[in-house]
Amino acid sequence: MTRYLVRRVLLFIPVLLGVYTLVFFLMRATPGGPWDRAEKPLTEAAIARLNAKYKLDRPLYEQYFDYIWGVVTRFDFGPSYRNATQTVTEIIAQFFPVSLQIGAAAMLLAVVAGVSLGTISALHPNTWIDYLAVLFSIVGYSVPVFVVAPVLVVVFAVWLKWLPTGGWDGLFTKSAILPVVTLAIAPTAALARYSRASILEVTRQDYVRTARAKGLMERAVLVRHILANALIPIVTVAGLYLAFVVTGSFFVETILRVPGIGRYFVKSIQARDYPVIMGTTLLLAFLVTFMNLIVDLLYGFLDPRIRFE
Repeated sequence: MTRYLVRRVLLFIPVLLGVYTLVFFLMRATPGGPWDRAEKPLTEAAIARLNAKYKLDRPLYEQYFDYIWGVVTRFDFGPSYRNATQTVTEIIAQFFPVSLQIGAAAMLLAVVAGVSLGTISALHPNTWIDYLAVLFSIVGYSVPVFVVAPVLVVVFAVWLKWLPTGGWDGLFTKSAILPVVTLAIAPTAALARYSRASILEVTRQDYVRTARAKGLMERAVLVRHILANALIPIVTVAGLYLAFVVTGSFFVETILRVPGIGRYFVKSIQARDYPVIMGTTLLLAFLVTFMNLIVDLLYGFLDPRIRFE
């Protein structure tokens, strides 16, 4: 277990290095620069001074190694070009907690609703309940978030006027309902789909029939034998979607005006704010890699037959 964990943690290094290398050279290869979108056109002399200040006049290989050296040795992601009064670390500390709250709330809602819907559907196969659950899974999984968000805004904010059209007043306010529900729909549909398939497969196993033949109550059979053995694919999907909802809320935060890291990341791309783009990308890559590790470790706890050697 310990050797496996150390080996997986060490694999973070080439993964993050590969992400850093790809993003670094893609940013430099993209037409335009960080000073092209200034409020007033800058003179050549002013651009030269800014490039010298932020070391953008140096060769690419020096910029590449200087940045990664600062991240590794000082955990310094550099200053923001767009907001000169803040560093990238301060920006992430300010905006990422909002995205984390929305993502965690959306995933909690998705797990409860998705697993419950999939379980009910699997226990009533080929009934109207099952058909409705499958229909929701297909629609929720197929419709992209950039379609769901405007539709929910139009229905619940514009027509019914139940919710605000955007903004953020905290997780336990009306302003959090639309972003949380919007992000939760796709993982809810996916978890319902995988839960149904996994539970249907488990219910056909001999040990489930044996448990029922022994006279166990249906609730005990469901909890101890069916759900306990159907959790591995559910946990796999849930772990991947947790990383998605925390890191993939760019469009939702932008259209609903939520001050999260996703919305700030979009603005940074528009402004060619290289340090913010790089720092945010590395953070999101780390979260995805970390969640994959957590999911793999959970397999050993869910199924004692799994060994990490």
